[in-house]
Amino acid sequence: MGIVSINDALRLAQEADLDLVEVAPTARPPVCKLMDYGKYKYESALKARESRRNQAQTVIKEIKLRPKIDPHDYGTKKSHVERFLRQGDKVKVTIMFRGREQSRPELGFRLLQRLASDVEELGFVESQPRQDGRNMIMVIGPHRRKSEARTDRASRDGHHGERASSRSRAASTAAASTAASAAAAQPAEASEPSQAAQPAEAGEPSQAADAPEAGQPRARPAPATAARSGAARVAAAPKASARS
Repeated sequence: MGIVSINDALRLAQEADLDLVEVAPTARPPVCKLMDYGKYKYESALKARESRRNQAQTVIKEIKLRPKIDPHDYGTKKSHVERFLRQGDKVKVTIMFRGREQSRPELGFRLLQRLASDVEELGFVESQPRQDGRNMIMVIGPHRRKSEARTDRASRDGHHGERASSRSRAASTAAASTAASAAAAQPAEASEPSQAAQPAEAGEPSQAADAPEAGQPRARPAPATAARSGAARVAAAPKASARS
């Protein structure tokens, strides 16, 4: 728009329903811009948040060894170094000398060189071994960044989750088919005993009603259950009244 007075610039901002923001106060004349200042602050905060999210924080892990370390302990320490390098972190390896071991620094140097050669697929020697008082220090850096390691781990976890869900779906399908087959076979088996038991239960009251003869006392039904004895009395009562 060129060079305008401050009053004209304010009037233009008011007509456009925008804010007059000074972006270069040290220039002569100062440089101003018409913008929506609230929207500008919001977008700036979003960009700063995204930059902090993508920023990888450098973490240095430390592993301490002794010159005369046991082979099994060395294997354990080496596995820790490999895990740290896979996560994208740097590893500070420290060799601690005690007593007369301080006169044999070559033992610690050979141990550090051995460790560096064992983990060369995952990291590289960022700082060569150097003597620091009673200790010898070496720094190993990872081949890939921490963000890449995090992305790889997330994709690997997602793949494992898909495999677990497919297994659970297969197991649920097999269980459903087994339950359906069992339900289809159950009614045929259950209907046979009911048909066989029905005539016997229906025949018990009639036998109890036909059993008494003229001049003989009527036999009372066996008190097996209260429901069965009650059904026998109700069924026998009409026949007895018909004979009398």
